[in-house]
Amino acid sequence: MESQQTIDREARAARRRAGAAKAVTYTLLALWALVVLFPFYWMVLTSLKSYGAYNAEYIPKLYTTAPTLQNYRDAFTAVPLAGYFLNTVIFTVATTVIMLIVTVLAAYAFSILDFPGKDLVFLLFLSLMMIPNELVVITNFVTVTNLDMRNTFLGLILPSVTSVFYIYLLKENFEQVPPQLYYAAKVDGTSDLKYLFKVMLPICRPTVVTVTILKAIECWNAYVWPRLITDDEAYFLVSNGIQSIRENGFGRENIPAMMAAVVVISAPLIVLFLCFRRMIMAGVSRGGTKG
Repeated sequence: MESQQTIDREARAARRRAGAAKAVTYTLLALWALVVLFPFYWMVLTSLKSYGAYNAEYIPKLYTTAPTLQNYRDAFTAVPLAGYFLNTVIFTVATTVIMLIVTVLAAYAFSILDFPGKDLVFLLFLSLMMIPNELVVITNFVTVTNLDMRNTFLGLILPSVTSVFYIYLLKENFEQVPPQLYYAAKVDGTSDLKYLFKVMLPICRPTVVTVTILKAIECWNAYVWPRLITDDEAYFLVSNGIQSIRENGFGRENIPAMMAAVVVISAPLIVLFLCFRRMIMAGVSRGGTKG
């Protein structure tokens, strides 16, 4: 009887310790979430304040009693923000589609096909990741300038149509598919392209979707390359258009209007991530797991 009571006490103590540990964990996670999300809250809050109300606050307030959407109207009327959006959509969609075709075919070749020097070529591809981005930007800038492709969508898109990292990620994912499926498909007379589109891509869809979304986010946030290769406002993206908004649109002192523009620019990426967050996590974890 005493042994049973002792076991019950130990079980209750273990449950209390587990509950306390869980409470501490969730408390820390909640505090961390507040730290991470507060800048977004402050950005949206500031965008809803009028210019006069914002400047009248000697001590910043964490709320507003008179929200306004005027800043969002100014974001589309004071500067050509809609044009920046259209340019960014064209750049993002075209670059992502071309990059996806290139990386999928390259990853399939390195993971499934056998050809002389495959390992050496792939090792050379991986070595490109060791080259500093600044050197690549300089080389691309000189090449695009010599080809007279500045201030063109072609000049914006071409340097970004491949990625060694995404090729590596897809290659690791493709190699997890049992090779017996490939041999069986070849026995049935299936071509490599048909096997890729009918078997490999459906199986590896989470990783392919992850690569697509990450590339789209990368293109949407691109700043250095578009800033270098375009000085014509007709080809500005939302990222380098922010500087034009600050200098020529609202002025340096109109912070609420600037925040409204930033909210509008950030919203598509936030919505995209929230919609596909589980698939992104599944794709990244699967791509990094062997066997």
